[in-house]
Amino acid sequence: MKGGIPLLLSPAINDIKSYKKEYFSKDLIAALTVAVVAIPQSMAYALIAGVNPVYGLYTAIVSTIVGSLFGSSKHLIAGPTNAIALLVAGSMRNYMGLDNAYQLLFLMTFLVGALQIFFGAIKLGKVINFVSHTVIVGFTAGAGVLIALGQLSTLLSISIKDSAHMPTTMKFYYVITHLDQTNFYALGLGLMTIAIMLICKRINKNLPGALIGIVIPIIFIVIFSLEQKGIKLTGYIPSSLPPFKMVQFNLESIQSVFSGAIAISIIGLVEAISIAKSISSTSRQKIDANQEFVGQGLANLVSSFFQCFPGSGSFTRSAINYHNGAVSRLAGIMSGVVVALVLLFLAPFAKYIPNPCLAGVILVTAYNLIDQKEIKKVVKVGLLKSDSIAMWVTCFATILMPDLDQAIYLGIALSIALYLRDTNRVPVKILVPTQGTESQIIENEVEVLKGKVDILIIQLEGNLYFGSAYDLEEKLASLVNKSKVFILRMKYVVSIDLTSINALKVFIRTVREAGGILIVSGVKADLSSMLKNSNLDADIDVDNIFMSENEVFASSTNALERARAVLKCEKDTEKNSLACNLLESVTNFNGQQWSANRNI
Repeated sequence: MKGGIPLLLSPAINDIKSYKKEYFSKDLIAALTVAVVAIPQSMAYALIAGVNPVYGLYTAIVSTIVGSLFGSSKHLIAGPTNAIALLVAGSMRNYMGLDNAYQLLFLMTFLVGALQIFFGAIKLGKVINFVSHTVIVGFTAGAGVLIALGQLSTLLSISIKDSAHMPTTMKFYYVITHLDQTNFYALGLGLMTIAIMLICKRINKNLPGALIGIVIPIIFIVIFSLEQKGIKLTGYIPSSLPPFKMVQFNLESIQSVFSGAIAISIIGLVEAISIAKSISSTSRQKIDANQEFVGQGLANLVSSFFQCFPGSGSFTRSAINYHNGAVSRLAGIMSGVVVALVLLFLAPFAKYIPNPCLAGVILVTAYNLIDQKEIKKVVKVGLLKSDSIAMWVTCFATILMPDLDQAIYLGIALSIALYLRDTNRVPVKILVPTQGTESQIIENEVEVLKGKVDILIIQLEGNLYFGSAYDLEEKLASLVNKSKVFILRMKYVVSIDLTSINALKVFIRTVREAGGILIVSGVKADLSSMLKNSNLDADIDVDNIFMSENEVFASSTNALERARAVLKCEKDTEKNSLACNLLESVTNFNGQQWSANRNI
C-alpha cells in the first residue's frame, strides 16, 4: 500500500485527483497527433514481426491504453516498436506457418507481460542498470541494419518462397542475386514514401510524414490502377475492435517461446525505462522504475487476450506526445481510443495501402534506429575500451546470429564480464614523502619504486571487493622490501570486504616478518568496525591505527608522527637520517602546509 492506494492504481488515481479541465484540450491534440503517427507505424511494425498489419493496430490500441493507465510515466506511449517487432520475428521464425503459430505468438505476449510484472513486483527496477547503455546502442544499431535488409524484398517486390523461416541475411542474399525480378513500380512507390517523409521532416518535424507518405501513393494506385502492375496491397482489414480470445497454455508451447519471451521482456523494459527517463529529464516528472515494469507488464499481459504481439515504449510516439503538449496519461489513453475508432470506421480504406510504401516507412525508421551520435561518442572513448567492445560485438551479433535473443544475452554477459575485468584492478598510488621549502612535505607519486626508502605511503582507493583482492595482494606483495615504514592510507576507500581484508592481513604479516612497521591512516568509522570485526587490529599495534579526522590531512600527519617515533628520531638533527630530518618538519605540523606533486 502507498498512502492507502494500491501501488497498481496509484499513478492513475493521483492523476485523476489532480486533473483540471484546461488539460483536456492539450491532451486531445497530443492524442490525435500520436494516433496519426501510430496507425502507419503499427502496421509497418506488424510486417517486421511477420504478422498481418491488423495485429499491429490491435497492439496500438490495447497496449497503449493499458500502458498509459498503469505506467509511471505520464508521457510514455506503449505499443508496437521496431526493435521488439524484430525480436518477435526472430523468436517466431521457426513457428510461422504452423497451425498454432498465432497461439504461440499470443502466449509469448502473455509470458513477456507476466515476466515484466514479476520483475516489478520483486522490485528489480535498479537491476536494469546492469544492462549497459552501449549494449542497447549496439543492439538497436544492429536491429536497424537487420530491419532495413529484411524490407528490401518488399520494397523491390521480389517474392521469396518460405521467407518466414529464413534468416534476414539469407533473404538479403536472395534479393541481391535476384535483382532482375525487381518491380520498378513498387520501387518507385516505396521511394516516393521515403522522399515524402524526409521532405515533411525538413519542412516541419510535427508533420505526419509517414501518413502523408502512404496516402499520396494510394492516390496514384487508384488513378493508374497500379495493383494490376503487380503492386502488393495490404488487403482486407476487419472493421472491428480487438476481439477477446483466450490464450492457449500448455507446457510444450511455453518451453518453445520462453527464451524469446525473456529477451523481449528485458529489452522492452530497458527501452521503456530509457525513454521515460529521457522525457522526464525535461518534464521533471519522477519515474518509478518498478511501477513502469508493472505498467509495461500489464500492457503486454492484457494485450495477449486481444490478439496482440509484444510491445514496449515507443520513442517516436512518446516524444510526439510530450512535444505536442500532453499534460497527463489521458493523452496516451485517448490516442489508443482514436486508433480504435479509425479501425472501426475507416478499416475498408486500409486495403489500398501498398506494402512497398509500408516498407519505405520501415526503412526510414530503421535508419533512425542507428544512433550515430552515441556511436561516435563511444568510438571516441577508444575502440578497445569496454563500452566500445560491448557495442560492436552486440551490433554484429544482432546482425549475424540466427537468434536475436542470443545476441541480447551475449551483449549483456559481455558487458558484465568487461565491467568485472575493469573493476578487478585496485587503484594503488605509491607516494614517497620528501621535504620541500618552508617546511612543506611533498608527496611524490611514482609509478615504479626502484630503490628502497625509509617511509612509503600506499594510498588505496575505491571499492575493495573479492574480485579485486588478487590484484591488491599482488601489488602490495611487490612493495614489501621497498621500505622500513609503510603508511597505508585508507581515507579514499569506499568499501571493503573480507577477501580484501585477508589480502591486507597477508601484507601486514609479511611486512612484520621482514622487520618493517605498518601504520594505517584515514580509517573511517564504518571501515573501523569492519576491521575490528575481522580481527585485523590484532595484527597491528593499536597505536599504529589512526582514524579519519575532520581536519584535512590530520590522520596522515599523525601517521607520520608515529613513523618518526618508530624510526627513533632524536632531537639532535645532526645525528638523524634524512627520513628523520623530514619527519622533524611535522613536529609542529598544525597550521603548516602539505602539498602533493603528481608529475613524477
